[in-house]
Amino acid sequence: MKIFLITRGSQGDIYPYLALADALVKQGHEITISLPRVFEKFAQAFNLNYTLQNYDDISTLLETTTNNRDLLAWMQRVTEQQFEEFIPILEKHDILVATNTEFSAPSIAEYCGKPLIRTAYAPFIPGKKIPPPVMPWPYPNPVVTPKALWNMLNLGINVLTKNIINKNRKKRGMSQVKDLGDHAPGHAHNYLMYSPSLGNTDPAWKYTWDIGGYCFNDMLPFEQEEFDKLADFVNKDSKPTLFFTLGSCKTKKKDLLCEWLLDICSKRGYKFVVGSGWWQTGATLAENAKNQDMYLLDGLIPHCRIFPLFDVIIHHGGCGTTHSASRAGKPQMVMPLFVDQHYWGKRVHDLGIGPRYGNVSRITRAQLETKVNDLIENSAYRKNAADLQEKIRGEHGVQALCSHIVRVHQETLSRKYADKTIGEEQVG
Repeated sequence: MKIFLITRGSQGDIYPYLALADALVKQGHEITISLPRVFEKFAQAFNLNYTLQNYDDISTLLETTTNNRDLLAWMQRVTEQQFEEFIPILEKHDILVATNTEFSAPSIAEYCGKPLIRTAYAPFIPGKKIPPPVMPWPYPNPVVTPKALWNMLNLGINVLTKNIINKNRKKRGMSQVKDLGDHAPGHAHNYLMYSPSLGNTDPAWKYTWDIGGYCFNDMLPFEQEEFDKLADFVNKDSKPTLFFTLGSCKTKKKDLLCEWLLDICSKRGYKFVVGSGWWQTGATLAENAKNQDMYLLDGLIPHCRIFPLFDVIIHHGGCGTTHSASRAGKPQMVMPLFVDQHYWGKRVHDLGIGPRYGNVSRITRAQLETKVNDLIENSAYRKNAADLQEKIRGEHGVQALCSHIVRVHQETLSRKYADKTIGEEQVG
């Protein structure tokens, strides 16, 4: 089988697809993966057949602030080019697997006559019970219902991209789309790439969907020397260690948050490790503080290697980071900035593995200290995190998605054979 994979975004969007591509190749399938230029070295490390997206979109996004407005504008910029870029590739493949952020993917798959598996790292399927994970209002509201929020989101997506998509559909002799919010999930096999033990689903969804667990990538290359230095810092004494990262996200308060957390850790007798990420979070503080109980991790080391070292974890709430902390069995607290991070922050709180999330832009020093104290002292978080760890370790997300892709392909071939047989019988 020839499989075309499309993903874009930050590490949490790319690494699971690299794990998926590697597994598919090992099972004997031919794959082509499309990804941003900044991740080319990882595709090479896995020895994958890849294509770089002509519009180096993630680099452009990184030059801006991190918020929903910029994210949607980024989506708009790349939608039109996807038609010219991806159709010639998909025509040579049997099936398309693409993230839900590829708004043009349903139309491209339809034009090429190929099945589409539309993946998502949160419940991005319109419904009546779960609000859109992209919006910062995950908690129930008697007036602003999940259905109303989905209508609002779909309106925004239609305003941004529907004209672009319909222009390209018309150019190719295809009918016009009335509502992208309904067209995308309605013309795809929706696959949720997260743990059913960590995320939630709506049994009343009217669209075809499945879920199989998060696709952890434990094979990423890393600097062993950097890992050894970190391990030595954590193990140098019996003080517990708090880890903090904002991943690929940016906020003006990043260094102030590190300053607050270092002070809180000092008061609690904790060591403090900062995952510097793409925006050098904590670098200024580490340079000036010269604190023996602070460590700046500015190298790339997979979460599966480092998270078992720490006692508690505070992070931005990316799907991958939330799952990795859960698989490590650690109490965690989310400090979301945008997209689905508020959703995962709510799930952490709902499952009792950490306190209610605190918004990065609005949290105060006093609020942060209260939440950190709760994170450290609440023994229920540790117990619940250990219980969740066992569930997630029993899931096999990569293999589940591989099997799903094979099944969809086989079902497509069976339908085509049946349609051909019926057509021949009618002609006869």
